[in-house]
Amino acid sequence: MDAITVEMGLVLAILAGAITLFVTEVVRIDVAAILLMVVIGLSGLIPPEDVFSGFASNAVVSIMAVMIIGGALDRVGVMRRVAAWILRFGGVTERRITTSLSLSVGGLSAFMQNIGAAALFLPVAERIGERTRIAPSRLLMPMGFAAILGGTLTLVASGPLILLNDLLASSAESIGVDIEPYGLFAPTPVGIVLLLGGIAFFTTLGRRFMPASDRQSTPAADALDRVAEVYGLAERLRAVQVPADSPIVGRDVEALEGGQTAVQLTALADHDGLTVAPPREATVPSGAVLGLLGRDEDLDRFVAEHGLEEADPTPLRPLEDDALAGLAEVVVRPGSPAVGQRLRDLRLRLRFGVSVLAIHRGEEVITADLRSQRLAAGDVLVVFSTWDRLSELAGDESFVVLTDHPSEPPRSRKLPWALGFFAVALALVILTDLQLSLALMTGAIGMLLTGVLPPDEAYRAISWKTVFLLASLIPLGQAVEDTGTAAWIADGVIAATGGLPPWGLQLVIAALATVFTLVVSNVGATVLLVPLAANVAVGVGADPAQFGLIVALAVSNAFLLPTHQVNALLMGPGGYRVVDYLRAGGAMTVLFLVLLIPAVNLLT
Repeated sequence: MDAITVEMGLVLAILAGAITLFVTEVVRIDVAAILLMVVIGLSGLIPPEDVFSGFASNAVVSIMAVMIIGGALDRVGVMRRVAAWILRFGGVTERRITTSLSLSVGGLSAFMQNIGAAALFLPVAERIGERTRIAPSRLLMPMGFAAILGGTLTLVASGPLILLNDLLASSAESIGVDIEPYGLFAPTPVGIVLLLGGIAFFTTLGRRFMPASDRQSTPAADALDRVAEVYGLAERLRAVQVPADSPIVGRDVEALEGGQTAVQLTALADHDGLTVAPPREATVPSGAVLGLLGRDEDLDRFVAEHGLEEADPTPLRPLEDDALAGLAEVVVRPGSPAVGQRLRDLRLRLRFGVSVLAIHRGEEVITADLRSQRLAAGDVLVVFSTWDRLSELAGDESFVVLTDHPSEPPRSRKLPWALGFFAVALALVILTDLQLSLALMTGAIGMLLTGVLPPDEAYRAISWKTVFLLASLIPLGQAVEDTGTAAWIADGVIAATGGLPPWGLQLVIAALATVFTLVVSNVGATVLLVPLAANVAVGVGADPAQFGLIVALAVSNAFLLPTHQVNALLMGPGGYRVVDYLRAGGAMTVLFLVLLIPAVNLLT
């Protein structure tokens, strides 16, 4: 084994400093990464022109492109539909949502880069969290780890597996042996074991390793209880269906609500679609699903009196989406025509499609007999509405909307363009040899040119913290490789474990790949270790292809630190700290190694 050089010693010192900064979080992790990049540049360990080359790297540009694509898909409503689908078929408890979300993102990662799959599903997970009140920290880490594990399913799922056959062919030529190339789905059985093992971990013991949450899992059908939570109204919105023999069939809303003030008809869904705040002239058809607002005891009495039935809340699900509808506070402008008028006479339901749930007047909260209330200057109306109709209300001179809300609804008319350019990008990734960044940027620029996502929104869709973190770490990996530090470490470890049986050597190589992928790019670790693993396999009479496959799979064991692209992407939205990855990622790392070696030996 060669002696350590001055440059190697300096790189090892910088590595130790990097790990210390990441673990202690003395400074924010992206700031720490920028500091390391500057130190490496000043040390002269890599050429000066390479210090900032990470910002133009294939990986970083790919991340920016896929964030733009994900933002565009979210803007046209695709991600909300995917979230609704997962909730509908996957269930609404934290455990079932984690399973459904992880399977979905893991399956997508089998055919595209895991960072792309994670970025696309990030808004889906956020939408699901909003609807179910599950904290993002409980969903994003399992989803991210599943995206990484999904990269082990096929030979096109990750850079290391794409390179594997070429590296094995080169090794076969240099050591004089024949190595049969792997087929597209050769790693699939092993990848399935790893993915299902990771999902099982997070739905059982792994939940204890994740950050604690003060938000509890509740059914999606209860998401509209925000009415009570946000404004202190002891009322609930309930979905009920009108059977054919109900006495309210054919009656109008005014007659239905007349004579009682305890229950409001806030939404009506029938074959014509969903109507929020139906006007008082609207009639109730047979089979309609009604959204009734009131206290539990009042709702029970109303439902029993009118022969109504509990209904599937699916027709009302759009009202659970904060991007489409929600609660708002509206102030009555002093001196406006609305001052002194009764709510009944203003016809807010008919004119603007809003339901008034309460009036805040000074210290008083008025919820009874709202229609007969005469408005005073400065009254605050608590309304429920879709955002597009609320924008119409905001244009009326009598009212001032206090609540921030989306200025425009999802751009549904741009949906075909969004799906089209997403399909183009995906096809270029899977079916061509184009560089990943160029293929994804083709889809991203298509989104911009067709107006799916305006340029300003595209810039906001990019997580610049993630970009700087990843771009700043690339020079560190280059320094580890260029100075020979990585090879020196690998040679030392292999030399020290030469007497182990084949499975023991496989475990050592897998652990070595795990360590290298935390500080060197997974592609760099693969290029370095596959030839080394093949030589070791030939030396002990084992299969060099199998040892090479272990390396290509083990570099996906990148859960311990937020230096992997997927972990870096989700760190901010999930509110994670490095210690969260050390805790949950440490357990996942051990599980990965425990599953990998037997799976490779039994299934390949």
